[in-house]
Amino acid sequence: MANTQGPQGNYDPAGSTQMFRAFVDEAPQGGQQQQAASGPRIGLIVGVVVAVAIVVAVAWLALK
Repeated sequence: MANTQGPQGNYDPAGSTQMFRAFVDEAPQGGQQQQAASGPRIGLIVGVVVAVAIVVAVAWLALK
């Protein structure tokens, strides 16, 4: 039987090592998706900052 597992020589009956390596090989495409996913994160941060500012303004007006 030929050793197709690489230098380790460990037999992987489920083939998960090959699937993981195939996933890692596709990682450069994931970089584009990560940049697109940062948009909602920025929106969430801006939303939290605005909400805190509104709470502070309301508390300031209430105590004034």
